Amino acid sequence: MNDATPGFSVAVHRSLTEHMLLGGAPRGLAIANGTLAAALGLGLRLWFVGLGFWLIGHLAGVWAARRDAQFVDVVRRHLRYPAHFGV
Repeated sequence: MNDATPGFSVAVHRSLTEHMLLGGAPRGLAIANGTLAAALGLGLRLWFVGLGFWLIGHLAGVWAARRDAQFVDVVRRHLRYPAHFGV
């Protein structure tokens, strides 16, 4: 932009505007999913159940993040407000 007024334009890095993803899923969700899967696999010695839980949970997180990167915030806000209209 050569016609911008000097001193009123700032370069914004992409990392400041995009959400933090871990393997394609939101970071917090991926960490929680991995922790629960590790507890199943290592703590309870249910190896295949833990691996299956991690795989299904991570794929669901990646699918949802592709559709809407802020789906975790939307779900939190949805659960915080009481249900109106008697639904």
